[in-house]
Amino acid sequence: MVRIKTIACLIALSAFAAACSEGSSDNSKSGKSPASPSEAPVGDDVSALDGLTLASFTGSAKNGKTVFAQCRTCHAIDAGVNKIGPSLNGIVGKKSGAVPGFVYSTANATIGLEWTKENLFEYLENPQRAIPGTRMIYGGLRDAQDRADIIAYLESPN
Repeated sequence: MVRIKTIACLIALSAFAAACSEGSSDNSKSGKSPASPSEAPVGDDVSALDGLTLASFTGSAKNGKTVFAQCRTCHAIDAGVNKIGPSLNGIVGKKSGAVPGFVYSTANATIGLEWTKENLFEYLENPQRAIPGTRMIYGGLRDAQDRADIIAYLESPN
């Protein structure tokens, strides 16, 4: 019984480590083809997979605070408080990879993206699609209204 638990823990840790690794950013070495237009990184094409745009929604900071609860494990709103992910204090309008004291994946550090509300709307839907190579293992927030609400909350977290 102890051996089965040990093996299960090792498998879980291996899966976690694989999900958190940056992998190779050189597609020719990894055997992956370059991103197709439907997988365009955020900034190049801010269309979400669901075809919706942020302009179609009015975000509620109050509701966004509730939705943001699932993000608190990895992110803080307080300035200078980095966790598994960087502080999201003042993130709207900031350059990607710019939070002091946080070590970013190569993908996030070098994309040179400004976190506009529209870019955040796409990114929150599917981070790995928006910035291939990101270490953010979150699967995405599929509900467009929830994404709009989180963005409203990030703009004014009080």
